[in-house]
Amino acid sequence: MATGNALAPTPVSRRRARWLVPTALIILSLVPVIAGVARIGDLAGGAVTVDNERFFDAPIPVLIHIPTVTVYLMLGAFQFVPSLRRGKRGRQSWHRLAGRILVPTGLLAALSGLWMAVFYDLPPLDGVLLLVLRLVFGSAMVASLVLGFLAVRRRDYVRHSQWMSRAYAIGIAQGTIVVVTIPWILIVGPVTELSRAVLIGSSWVLSLAVAEYFIHRRAQKSARATRTSIRPA
Repeated sequence: MATGNALAPTPVSRRRARWLVPTALIILSLVPVIAGVARIGDLAGGAVTVDNERFFDAPIPVLIHIPTVTVYLMLGAFQFVPSLRRGKRGRQSWHRLAGRILVPTGLLAALSGLWMAVFYDLPPLDGVLLLVLRLVFGSAMVASLVLGFLAVRRRDYVRHSQWMSRAYAIGIAQGTIVVVTIPWILIVGPVTELSRAVLIGSSWVLSLAVAEYFIHRRAQKSARATRTSIRPA
């Protein structure tokens, strides 16, 4: 006779569930990665247009930005695999090694993005509002990476995880933009300068909101575990 245990998750289903988040992050990462590869292709042999002439005038920042964003987003997705964060010593070493790559690549991606926002001419449909949003969220990404690094130096691994999650959420928002923008275009129509700024800003807010949800859920789970461990026998 079947029992309630038959409905319990199997080890295989649990392993699959653990890969859902990193898989989704990798899929979102493909959007800015593919766009970046196309941009490098333009610089390598494409024609100069109104949309890309600013990159030809100063190619170094974009050539720094695209590879570092690619490494940061793709490698960073694996930091959300629980078995790579916690477990055997070798896996912990992998997590630390990946972190040593992610912090500098994340900083280079954010700082080069800030440089481009400030010094490149604004392309069509980019206005002052979007510029301000890029400066705010780009600076927030830099601050989150620095605070996360300082936290791990203090061995405050909880704060480290929280700040690094926020930094990654800001970076992955370049993929979230597609999730937010496509329904708008299908329902409302082409974007304007204002609606583009609002949609891109919304993608940052949405990404951070999801990160904060998981941060809060982990904190609650940790608090419940602590209360259980100190409960009298």
